[in-house]
Parts: sequence; structure tokens; C-alpha cells
Amino acid sequence: MAEIEARLQEMGLQLPAPIKLPPGMVLSFPWVHVRGDRAFVSGHGPLAPDGSLAQPLGRVGQDVTPEEAYSAAKLTGLAILASLKAELGDLDRIAAWLRVFGMVNTAADFSGYPMVINGFTDLIISLFGPERGRHARSAVGMAGLPFNIPVEIEAEILIRP
Repeated sequence: MAEIEARLQEMGLQLPAPIKLPPGMVLSFPWVHVRGDRAFVSGHGPLAPDGSLAQPLGRVGQDVTPEEAYSAAKLTGLAILASLKAELGDLDRIAAWLRVFGMVNTAADFSGYPMVINGFTDLIISLFGPERGRHARSAVGMAGLPFNIPVEIEAEILIRP
């Protein structure tokens, strides 16, 4: 078994099925776009194991607690890993996480965006280690996100051939 998938299993985590989009919805972009030694990951949200949107939905600090949002960021990381596995065939091809952009669907008075996106960062570093997993990162608040998800994350990754 591949190294990263073995770590996922050791941690009791599983990659979700591909996202179940609402009927009639078509996306005109790929989830992962590979160019040379880079993989550019489109914005992902938190998924349940069956590919449906993970609950709860809504604004952090209003409908979703910061702890639930941290978990949503972790689930978003698993969704991104599932898309990368589908595109690359093997998560061990990931040489380094370079840049992560985390967006939080937020209530007007909530500003703990970095702590929410730590759910993603903590997952990636625990799976890939500090050398491969460490990344530059932004965490910002948004007035809304697609499907009312609490977190959306995009990334840029260095890959091996």
C-alpha cells in the first residue's frame, strides 16, 4: 500500500466518493489541473464519505461553530486528496504542498479564519510530514460560499512524474 494511503488508514480516515452535484449542474472546470510538475487544485468543500455535502452548512460563528468549521476544513482536505488521487493515480506523487488558499463562510463578527483553516493544515502536515506538508497559506472570510458550505479551499502542489 502507498505511504500516504497507509497513513490515512492508520488515522482511521477515508477519502470520500466524488462530489454529488445537484441535478442539472455542470461544472466547466477540472477539480485538478496538471501543468508540468504542478497540480492546481480548484476550490473544494467538505464532503461526507458518500460524496454528498458534509453537514452542517452555513456561516461560521452563526450556524456553524468554529470547532465544526475546523472539522469541515479537515473534510475538505480529504476531498482534495480524493481528487488528487483520481487525477494523479497515487498520492505519493505529491512532492510538496506549495500554497493553500482557505475561504471561510463567515458571520460578520467572526474573524477566526486561521484557526478554521488549521483543520486542513493540521491534516496535511500529519499525513505528509513537515517537509512535504508545510505550505504558504492564506485564510480569509467570505460573505458566502457555493451551496452555503462553511469552508472552501484551493491549493497548488509540486508533483513527481
